[in-house]
Amino acid sequence: MYSVVDQYIKPFTLQAGRMSWALLRHPEGLDCDIFITHCWAEGAYEFIGKVLSSWCIGKRAAWCCIFANPQNLDISGLISDPRSSPFALALQSATHMMVVPTRNTSIYSRIWCAYEAF
Repeated sequence: MYSVVDQYIKPFTLQAGRMSWALLRHPEGLDCDIFITHCWAEGAYEFIGKVLSSWCIGKRAAWCCIFANPQNLDISGLISDPRSSPFALALQSATHMMVVPTRNTSIYSRIWCAYEAF
């Protein structure tokens, strides 16, 4: 997913004012039904395939960091306190959580994935 963010999401959202992909697509926002955690090491097709095959029937919107966080900005201030970070707020509002594993590495090797699981 690193390549998708660097080659598509960042250039596209930079031209739109450095907002997140999610805000660009839905300026009014959406309620978070599903929180998606992943490790960024998966390819786009692997990620999309796993998300679609695991999607909960009747759910409309998901929160995923690559789309929900503004990738062109330094978000260190937003995550300095994990309990009030965008990740934590989305986790609190989601009714479901989806863990997207990858064949490349364990998602729990990334500190945020371990935090989200906690």
